[in-house]
Amino acid sequence: MNRFDPAGEATGHRTPVLIVGGSLVGLSTSLFLGRLGVPHTLVERHAGTSIHPRGRGNNVRTMELFRSAGMTRPIQEAASVLAVNNGILQTPSLVGDAGEWLFKNIDPGGGVARFSPAGWCLCSQNDLEPVLLKHAGELGGDLRFATELMSFEQDAEGVTAQVKSRGTGEHTTIRADYLVAADGPRSPIREQLGIGQSGPGDLFHNVSITFVSRGLADVVGDRKFIVCYLTNPEADGALLPVDNREHWVFHAPWHPEHGETLEEFTDERCIEHIRRAVGVPDLDVEITDRAPWHAAQRIAERYVDGRVFLVGDSAHEMPPTGAFGSNTGIQDAHNLAWKLAAVLGGWAGPGLLASYGAERRPVAETTSARAAARSVEHSHPGYAPGPGSGGPQGKKGGILNEVLGYRYPQGAVLGTDPTMPVVSDGLRLTGEPGSRAPHMWLNRAGTRVSTLDLYERSLVLLSSEDGDWHAAATRVARQLSVPLDSYRIGAGPDAELSPASDTDWAEAHGVTPDGAVLVRPDGFVAWRSEGASADPGAALRQALTAILGRD
Repeated sequence: MNRFDPAGEATGHRTPVLIVGGSLVGLSTSLFLGRLGVPHTLVERHAGTSIHPRGRGNNVRTMELFRSAGMTRPIQEAASVLAVNNGILQTPSLVGDAGEWLFKNIDPGGGVARFSPAGWCLCSQNDLEPVLLKHAGELGGDLRFATELMSFEQDAEGVTAQVKSRGTGEHTTIRADYLVAADGPRSPIREQLGIGQSGPGDLFHNVSITFVSRGLADVVGDRKFIVCYLTNPEADGALLPVDNREHWVFHAPWHPEHGETLEEFTDERCIEHIRRAVGVPDLDVEITDRAPWHAAQRIAERYVDGRVFLVGDSAHEMPPTGAFGSNTGIQDAHNLAWKLAAVLGGWAGPGLLASYGAERRPVAETTSARAAARSVEHSHPGYAPGPGSGGPQGKKGGILNEVLGYRYPQGAVLGTDPTMPVVSDGLRLTGEPGSRAPHMWLNRAGTRVSTLDLYERSLVLLSSEDGDWHAAATRVARQLSVPLDSYRIGAGPDAELSPASDTDWAEAHGVTPDGAVLVRPDGFVAWRSEGASADPGAALRQALTAILGRD
């Protein structure tokens, strides 16, 4: 029940889920919950979305999730200005042809298409957030900007929060079943809960400088990079295009550990630094803004505390190289959203929510280490790592395995080895429980779809058209009141899906034609039967009961 201020100074509001924080991860949480029909309220202390161009790299897995949410086209439209940009350049100057491409194409040869129907997308946070805000609102999200969380407390049945409108000063008491903390790396919610953090801590500091230069595009020429690391020892930094024409961002090293203050980054100093770094002494530069940021490697000791869940930067911090941080946060949100929907919808037990931290925290540990190693590989300005920070021999390597190949060795999965690494050597998506289900193209009623297009709002069982699994799934779903879509795959009249002539769905998923694969709403394999079962109904019932935390 709602708890109202006895003095009558607060109004009351009831919601199943309260999200605190309206940046990329908070808005993504709202979007995913809205897609699943879960009413929720979001509060964000700032008056609007981000105005600073940052967090631009959206990896393949993140774009798969946005694809399932129907967001591919609007995001690509928002990202169109940087659609031609590719690769990372490292050079002492932009004058002349010196330097080398750390990689020139993020997807050389189009190899990603073997694994996914989605692709990489370069869309700055200030362009992406308004798109998420618009669509989350259209899905019914109660999104309250300029609204600050003042306090909260939880009990066995829910969370009571006090929020304040920064515009009117009005206080509101919000009673929620669950609270999602997307309130950033300094997370007041995490601190109030007394959740500690592990990891090396602060790694380096930069000042992000936005500026206008109409002449810089001529200097850059046809080198349409994602980022250019400029390595002049007297003026190093990272240059990022905003529109490839006149708007740019420059990350300059900052050393507060040596007493350097933000106030020392005057317009004059910034202009001179950029000119030296680029290699053009008289380059036209007009500084428009500057903002500090801190690269750190920290992981919350736990992601779940009663009815409160940490997502995004409140749960983990990692260096920006590779854009792992925001992507990991968005994937946190997606993992949590379907579990909240399942528990609130009554088809899963509360124990399912404990699997959120069991699954996502190990991913953050592995990913943050890879992000730190990536900073070493790219010689990120301002980062002076200790010995061994770059991994074996400072080895350079791609990140697709980290992006698509991570696994959940334990959690809401059956048939996994809890001791297996989160990320194995080599990218193998062959239907093992705990891994992202394989992508393959299918025909459904005359429409070409990916297997990944089947997963969002329900559990899915894949089997052949001539087995007993489909009938068992229909019966068990009804008995357990679980949303379970069963698809028969084959070329016959009873099949809902037909594969391309040169593909074998069963082989791709690591089962025989008599087997079955159970996939979660987030596209991860929950369980599989490699062959036929003497009692498919009992096997499926047992799997569903265990995975969904039902007694």
